[in-house]
Amino acid sequence: MAIVVNMPRLSDTMEEGTVAAWLKQVGDKIEEGDILAEIETDKATMEFESFNEGTLLHIGVQEGETTKVDELLAIIGDEGEDISALLNGGGEANNASEETKEEASAPAGEETKEEAPDAAQELPEGVIVVTMPRLSDTMEEGTVATWLKQVGDTVEEGDILAEIETDKATMEFESFQSGTLLYVGLNEGDSAKVDALLAIIGPAGTDVSAVASNFKVAGSVEKTETPKVEVKKEAPKAAPTKVTATKASAPKPTPVTENGRVFVSPLAKKLAEDKGINLVKIQGSGENGRIIKRDIENYEPATAGSAVGKYVPTGQEDFEEVPNSQMRKAIAKALTNSKFSAPHYYLNVEFDMENAISFRKQFNSIPDTKISYNDMVVKACALALKAHPQVNSQWFADKMRLNNHVHIGVAVAVPDGLVVPVVKFANEQSLPQIGAEVKELAGKARNKKLTPSDMEGSTFTVSNLGMFGIDTFTSIINQPNSAILSVGNIVEKPVVKDGKIVVGNTMKLSLACDHRTIDGATGAQFLQTLKGYIENPVTMIA
Repeated sequence: MAIVVNMPRLSDTMEEGTVAAWLKQVGDKIEEGDILAEIETDKATMEFESFNEGTLLHIGVQEGETTKVDELLAIIGDEGEDISALLNGGGEANNASEETKEEASAPAGEETKEEAPDAAQELPEGVIVVTMPRLSDTMEEGTVATWLKQVGDTVEEGDILAEIETDKATMEFESFQSGTLLYVGLNEGDSAKVDALLAIIGPAGTDVSAVASNFKVAGSVEKTETPKVEVKKEAPKAAPTKVTATKASAPKPTPVTENGRVFVSPLAKKLAEDKGINLVKIQGSGENGRIIKRDIENYEPATAGSAVGKYVPTGQEDFEEVPNSQMRKAIAKALTNSKFSAPHYYLNVEFDMENAISFRKQFNSIPDTKISYNDMVVKACALALKAHPQVNSQWFADKMRLNNHVHIGVAVAVPDGLVVPVVKFANEQSLPQIGAEVKELAGKARNKKLTPSDMEGSTFTVSNLGMFGIDTFTSIINQPNSAILSVGNIVEKPVVKDGKIVVGNTMKLSLACDHRTIDGATGAQFLQTLKGYIENPVTMIA
């Protein structure tokens, strides 16, 4: 059965896209995961892969042409299949009318699954199917963090329907249609693959049970059955389940979903994290037992009473299962692939930091100026990479890319894992400029405000755990980069200078290299250049 592929929504602000290049042509065989085209968005040019298999039967947007999100992009089906019903009365494949595009298109910016075209033809008047959007270039599935609209609510075009957690960030997802929210396909905390049924919008009172049951819920990873369709004002209640043992005198735990997710407002969750409070032990006072701000502010942990005579342990085994976030899944997949596909080797060095310490102290004495040692390392790496493009390289199956530009990824720890925002053209920026940009990107990372463009295009990565007191460590390469530098703490220790033992300050660094692109001697030469900049930092501003 033919499958309609629409212009995807590849960024949270994307409204239209331009086909930069088609990598498949009409008549070509398509496998799931093949790159169909390169799509230029408002932020970057991204590769758009197929989620379906078959033959490319129709191209709706030619190279260089622009169309809005959800407009017909292509049709995939069986070789020789008649797709005239999806076009304008059986016309040529490249002459689809706008009316037909609207009938064949599935809303929310993604391609439809096998049942979508049939369902679209049978939709009641005014009813719109909303699918899980693709909100980042690497997103394969999404989790509904919060619904901002409930079944029965009126939805206007531009209203925020829900907050969707992707592999990179939690983003607001807005509606492109107006009507009444008739059906919710995923509860808060549930995950599903891109293109799975997310919601149905249409005229108030419309029965959409048949539409929901006929639409294939593609790739749901949390749910075991499709939710029932109920047109009502209140949100569906989740049955409380017990996830951890508690004493008889303990407060009644707050309701949780089947996958162990606690009902809690975002503000209350943040306050609980700051105070180190276990949410499972709190009784929520909000609607349907939801934990809200005042519950956190009024929470008082129970104090253990003293026992008389022989001590009798009263503790009990207890654990909490935390579902893997989209970010954690993405990190696991990327690092596993890197570790077992790239032949890593490590070069370890120790640099004298006496001049760097003095330089930073003098530099920061300038009013309204403050740089960190990490800023100095990023700048030094950028200059050294410019001199050693082999280290500033990327490996592909059929070629090696030596980058002349220097974009340095800076690893930032966040509550859900690790993100790598990118400092673009770092070799051309001054130390204060690098410091300001790193600070801004780190803040956006911790507030989950990074956009896909903030994390794209790195050619080299720096990971610094020195601020946590770590002296030395090794990192896994952030592919497709060929190397990553691990930076340790500055340690005061006895050193030998001019034949005498004196007190000095040193810093250990470890360069992880991909042996497919960087030979040992090449990596060593890069570190020698890096040593020159770090041990004589004045050369970085010459």
